[in-house]
Amino acid sequence: MDLTEIAVEGYEKVIRCHDAHSGLNAIISIHNTAHGPALGGMRMWPYATLHDALLDANRLAQGMTYKSAVAETGFGGGKAVILGHAQRDKSARLLRAMGRFVDTLGGQYITGEDVGTTVEDMSIVRQETPYVVGLSRAQGGSGDPAPYTALGVFLGLRTCVEWAQGCGNVATHLCQRLCQAGALLTVTDVVPAKAQRLAQQYGACVVGPEEIYDVPCEVYAPCALGGTLNDHTISRLQCHIVAGSANNQCLRAEHGDALRQRGIVYAPDFVINAGGLLNVAMELAPGGYHEARVLEKVRHIADTVRALLDTAARDGISTYCAALRLAEHKLVTACQATTSSPAGAAAPAKASVGGHPVSQRRRSGRTQVPPVPAVLHADHH
Repeated sequence: MDLTEIAVEGYEKVIRCHDAHSGLNAIISIHNTAHGPALGGMRMWPYATLHDALLDANRLAQGMTYKSAVAETGFGGGKAVILGHAQRDKSARLLRAMGRFVDTLGGQYITGEDVGTTVEDMSIVRQETPYVVGLSRAQGGSGDPAPYTALGVFLGLRTCVEWAQGCGNVATHLCQRLCQAGALLTVTDVVPAKAQRLAQQYGACVVGPEEIYDVPCEVYAPCALGGTLNDHTISRLQCHIVAGSANNQCLRAEHGDALRQRGIVYAPDFVINAGGLLNVAMELAPGGYHEARVLEKVRHIADTVRALLDTAARDGISTYCAALRLAEHKLVTACQATTSSPAGAAAPAKASVGGHPVSQRRRSGRTQVPPVPAVLHADHH
């Protein structure tokens, strides 16, 4: 197993792994550990180039930092990506090699399932490292995080409606909740069979992936991979609200401003989609996993979304900008607590992964948003 560290400005550690024996070619990106060890999923995707994989890993790791900070999980941000096609290239040998790669970091990074990997895959990874969350409940884990992600997205989406894109695992649960709430659904996916399945289950209309942006609707909910909000799509949107589970929905920061200029209410992805993260993070809490506490935290997502909407309207900024400021404020506070132990900072809470200790830094109380100084879509990338 060959490990190569890659220097990336603003990131604590980025490492590439190549293992000829298993065929593993992967990257782990650790963005920030001010709040605790990096926690983030393991993605498997057929990236065209190593550069594309590196870019995605770093963007996702940064997004996990912000997500964990706003949700106050007590963890930092990181991500792992495996270059390869999940249906064709994934094997137990490859997953075990990935587990050994994770284990080389000694708990600096804790992994879990993501696009292209499953709860069952994590059981194989767990054979080589204790630093895995999201195992099945039969194995003492918290199980599939998708229902909790979907709940958070639904609550945040409903908040956006009151205040005024994939057919994968999260989208399926979200469709169920929206259908129960009386929504009329239009769905799409790059795998047509997935869209057809949801159409049959929930009476949804199906359109092609490139047609979805032109569908008149109240809410556009991107629920696959990132970057669907960009120069080519924002001008085509015929919705009032964007609220979905995909990570990094805005291709660049200015696209948050572009949504605001069009009068579209945007629920920032790293705020609204934190339910799954909250669920797996609870496995590492000192008292162990407790679903009732997870649900309490997930329901708080709606309050955070409402506060961001109010802040953005009051200060004349985009909700994306308001969310970034909130996340950065929490990170700065955590860094100050680490260096100077100000009043209100708590000592790191002790947790363990598979009997191995990790430290989380928590603060008493929630930080408020600082002052200024239903369309479902799977995308190709």
